[in-house]
Amino acid sequence: MTFTRRSTGALDEREGAAVNRLIKLNLYHIFREELDMPQALWGILHGVRPTKIVHRWIRGGMGEEAIIERLQQDYACSEGKARVIVPMAFRQLPFLAQSDEKTVSVYIGIPFCLTRCLYCSFPSNILPGKKRVQEFLAVLQKDLLAAKDAIEHYGFCVQNIYVGGGTPTSLPDEAFAEMLNMVYNAFYGPSIVEFTVEAGRPDCTDAEKLAVIKEYGATRISINPQTFSDEVLAGIGRRHSAQDILDCYADARRAGHEDINMDLIAGLPGDTVAGFEHSLRQAIALDPENITVHTLTLKRASRIVIEDQKENDYADVAAMLEKCQLLADAGYRPYYLYRQKNTLQNLENVGWCKPGYECLYNIYIMEEVHTILSAGAGGSTKLVAPGARHGKIERIFNYKYPTEYIDRFDTILARKEGVKQFYDQYPSCGESARPQAHGGV
Repeated sequence: MTFTRRSTGALDEREGAAVNRLIKLNLYHIFREELDMPQALWGILHGVRPTKIVHRWIRGGMGEEAIIERLQQDYACSEGKARVIVPMAFRQLPFLAQSDEKTVSVYIGIPFCLTRCLYCSFPSNILPGKKRVQEFLAVLQKDLLAAKDAIEHYGFCVQNIYVGGGTPTSLPDEAFAEMLNMVYNAFYGPSIVEFTVEAGRPDCTDAEKLAVIKEYGATRISINPQTFSDEVLAGIGRRHSAQDILDCYADARRAGHEDINMDLIAGLPGDTVAGFEHSLRQAIALDPENITVHTLTLKRASRIVIEDQKENDYADVAAMLEKCQLLADAGYRPYYLYRQKNTLQNLENVGWCKPGYECLYNIYIMEEVHTILSAGAGGSTKLVAPGARHGKIERIFNYKYPTEYIDRFDTILARKEGVKQFYDQYPSCGESARPQAHGGV
């Protein structure tokens, strides 16, 4: 049997990209029409950042409805998914305009947790003893100062700081405050627009730590329930209850935090569509400024794949995500989206927020419009060429695990000479007058 389909590339496509797209598109239509393959909601869109295609078309002058139609025609994307990412891309425009070639963000990776969740593949490690924690902080201080030196050398402005992990609040109280003090002294100043700290899990985030986060100038925190089912929490390895999440959230509000994100995961083992809807309704009832809905991803390094994959019967995740209409009904709007390999039903992760509470860091890291310097274990420095915001990008990776990060830090420093080598290529990034240092709290 022989199948034949014919198509032509678009005028604004590179020839090689058009050929690649058309081969996939023709095969997709053959599978759908001749072999009864079910529709893929994202069609032939397989990349992590589907909104980057939308932004390219926006820059070419296309309007919203024309882009929605083209996504369906050129990529076989469902109308539903197109109507998520296209309005989202247009909503991102004023935030993308806040970045220029002198604007950077800083990510600090704290690779420790109290326990390892069943689904986790991040470079997180069970919190070690005091001696090892202090060794990590001593190296982190050098890493922060190296980033600060590069920032001052080129006269960059730090717009956003993001402290993630792991679970930063898993650090003991004294070490946690010491870490925030180092970050504050290295980067905090009048150019800061957003300072996020992942407060993560309520089993290591108490009222004292929430007060310290506020004291050091954080403008945004994450408290991540993942689910409000005690049974599902126990099944994924969490050592806290749904009530602990509610108590932690109340403590955060009492500490004065006015921009809180909460993460939920669709498709956790043991969860149901009804259970996920309950978690959504509970999160909405708390009225946080951000709710991020992730779809469970089966990553090779996670225990769920290594140990338990055959035992799990996953619910209909697409039906779970349909319940996110509750977020729209409550006034939340999607503002960033990304996809990953091996995600259940090939679905997506979406950040929802109340208007005015969009997280700049999340938008920038997904749309790749400005440089993000990374310190700490597991971080990735992403260098975006000035004057070519949608062009050349280079990456420099830190070691993922604390032992490597501590013992081989000289190698990391040598790698980070690549920051200066990268920017020395561009005349607009010549050495500028060094800004005044800002003191600690």
